[in-house]
Amino acid sequence: WNWGVELGFTFWWRRWIGGAMADQQRQIVLQEPGRFVMGEGDVPELLPGTALVRVRRIGVCGTDIHAFYGRQPFFEYPRILGHELGGEVLAIDGGSAQVGDLCALSPYLNDASSPASKRGHSNCCERLEVMGVHCDGGMRPVIRVPVENLHVSKSLDCERLALVEMLGIGAHAVARAGLNLSGADDYVAVIGAGPIGMSVVQFLQATGVGRLVVVDMAAHRLDFCREAFTVEHTIQVREDTDLVASLRGVGGGELPTVLFDATGHPASMMSSFERVAHGGRIVFVGLFQGEVKFDDPNFHRRELTLMSSRNATPDDWRWVIDGLEDGSVDTEPWISHRLSLDEVPERFKKITADPLLRKVMIDVNE
Repeated sequence: WNWGVELGFTFWWRRWIGGAMADQQRQIVLQEPGRFVMGEGDVPELLPGTALVRVRRIGVCGTDIHAFYGRQPFFEYPRILGHELGGEVLAIDGGSAQVGDLCALSPYLNDASSPASKRGHSNCCERLEVMGVHCDGGMRPVIRVPVENLHVSKSLDCERLALVEMLGIGAHAVARAGLNLSGADDYVAVIGAGPIGMSVVQFLQATGVGRLVVVDMAAHRLDFCREAFTVEHTIQVREDTDLVASLRGVGGGELPTVLFDATGHPASMMSSFERVAHGGRIVFVGLFQGEVKFDDPNFHRRELTLMSSRNATPDDWRWVIDGLEDGSVDTEPWISHRLSLDEVPERFKKITADPLLRKVMIDVNE
């Protein structure tokens, strides 16, 4: 027993019922596709090497929306969603964080002894579970996480901390691409300007990438990229768009040397092999349920490199938090919709169906 744990439980005692500790808390469960249920569940106990965290903000991402509509891979019902989390440490046993610290909470529960984790690939550990996807997440006031999953910031509020996980996806994808390995400026295309695609854009800009083009079907998303992120080149895809020709137009006759597909759309992803330069790299940030098929002679003729990008590593989280703290990564334009945790069952469907949706932020009020 240490002072951090003792202070944490004192804080917990006072916050909740001022006497005996409450053993139940409200939670929002996605019971089946299209149906959230408000219920009660156990308040977790503090265990060695863990922290109890008061969840204050939850970001909603495409994974949550796909799960709601029944089209998320690797998913089982019922499930408590919520993996983009910003919160406050209530009690802790071990680690460097302290009671009262505000943190971004990594939802990735990896096995440190697994071969991938030991090689530094904790983001794709063979036995990885993601909170809110493979196991229950943060749509409840208090959760328990391993102490190593706490990413403390002394200057960021919980709303910005709840965006770190999403931004980490983009940061990791950019790190995977290995930009400017040849010493020359890459010509980069981002296909899909949803939240993940836009997070890729922000970290491409942080690397000082030369020529960048963002592609999407929605004019309002491209407008947002130009206005919020000062993206110079955008292409709106319509029925009659020859995207290869359009990409060449931006590239002065050349195709992108690096192409990120963040659509999660099979037709778009499988067309990537025609949209990238010889010797180029393709990074699949989005995913779908099914097989990716491509023409092998074309793949070999171009000597392409195909990569997937999954989750983020602790180094990516540090990159994101540093960028938020020094102002080089701006989240001010991101949030388009807000709701409280109690409003999720009634309002989630309507809000996530809004065509102008960028990012939903959930306030976990007491």
